[in-house]
Amino acid sequence: MATSRDRGVSDRHFDYGIRPWQPADRDEVIALIIGIQRGEFGLPITASDQPDLTDIAQFYRAGGGEFWVAGHGASVVGTIAALQIGDDIAALRKMFVAREHRGATGLAASLMQTVVGWAEERGIQTILLGTTAVMGTAHRFYERHGFVSIDPRELPASFPRMEVDTRFYRRHLNRVDRS
Repeated sequence: MATSRDRGVSDRHFDYGIRPWQPADRDEVIALIIGIQRGEFGLPITASDQPDLTDIAQFYRAGGGEFWVAGHGASVVGTIAALQIGDDIAALRKMFVAREHRGATGLAASLMQTVVGWAEERGIQTILLGTTAVMGTAHRFYERHGFVSIDPRELPASFPRMEVDTRFYRRHLNRVDRS
């Protein structure tokens, strides 16, 4: 049986494997993320604006977090990460799926379930995330997966805000958030 650390996803068109990031993934992960941020959405952001991408082990894993990649064949086609920022709070980070692997493939939902499963295994009660105003499809995805929009003043000081983020979401695990 696949675990949240090594989940296989398959549908009628694609086969995916979700696994923890490895150093050999570095360049492909950076290219995927920057390609989506700059190429698709025109965001004024570079790899140097995101030092976490060049030191996954220190930024995510040293603090009890994790970074996963979704592979299709020999290519990285998706990413998601979690950073523990408090006793029972995690920040969801770097959720990106290559354009041709979005939608009915189920990959994005499987990446989300990977983070939720990881969080539940650790007793985390709340997942927070930041995103940009231009990613409307992502907003709807987060809302379908139990996240509610929050005012940025509700974020703890430990939340790793990116300059381009203007929308923020929260999901309480094991209960529905009605606030």
